[in-house]
Amino acid sequence: MTRIAALQMTTGIDPAANARTLVNAIGAASSVGAAMLFTPEMSGLLDRDRARSSNHIVIEDQNPVLAAVREAAAAAGVWVALGSLAVARQDGRRANRSLVIDPAGAIVARYDKIHMFDVDLATGESWRESSAYAPGEAVVTVEGTPLGRLGLTVCYDLRFPALFEALGQARCDAIAIPAAFTRPTGAAHWHVLQRARAIEASAYVVAAAQVGQHEDGRETYGHSLVVDPWGEVLLDLGGEMPGLGFAEIDLARIAEVRAQLPSLANRRPVHT
Repeated sequence: MTRIAALQMTTGIDPAANARTLVNAIGAASSVGAAMLFTPEMSGLLDRDRARSSNHIVIEDQNPVLAAVREAAAAAGVWVALGSLAVARQDGRRANRSLVIDPAGAIVARYDKIHMFDVDLATGESWRESSAYAPGEAVVTVEGTPLGRLGLTVCYDLRFPALFEALGQARCDAIAIPAAFTRPTGAAHWHVLQRARAIEASAYVVAAAQVGQHEDGRETYGHSLVVDPWGEVLLDLGGEMPGLGFAEIDLARIAEVRAQLPSLANRRPVHT
């Protein structure tokens, strides 16, 4: 069995405070034998005021939150799936970037969120992620993690089956789905979609999430989840408070499920 940790956060507008939360979580995860920590989308800064946040959006090499996480991972000797950070691109736009950091503190994978959250909700909430962020283009997996082959996604990607089809065909053992889901969309769809993605890929899903009332005025749904390849929920951190949760991962379960229900092997191309 492999122990992993999922961090549920209420990220604010001060990157230094958010970095302290991340560093403390890395130490806490290591202290109880977790091999890998998963954190939410926008772990380093969550601020919808783009003028105010602009001073903190820097290129990856200059990001102080990333530097702190890398140093802490190396000190603790644990893997970190850093859900995402807002980073500056050379073209002046931003990327919503997920990073995987190994126990030496090295960045071993990067994934830029592909699907932009451009929606108008019935509650009156309106979001236009694409007005500041450039979408990624590549499907990303990383080998050799404590969960085997890990597929990377971010939040709104959850709603696009083609991406998870690609990760399933890549035979990912686990898929990270860090998120900052709104309360209305989370209440409607979060659990059912997370379980469906795990079942479709016959893989573990680890979905570390933002929760509660944030300094920039938004509310997020929480309910960080770990789901097994059969769709069973192993961990749910609830929708009220930040915190750190743990799950025991049985990698043999993946082969067992794929042998019982070989949907990946049985898939055939569909022509329209």
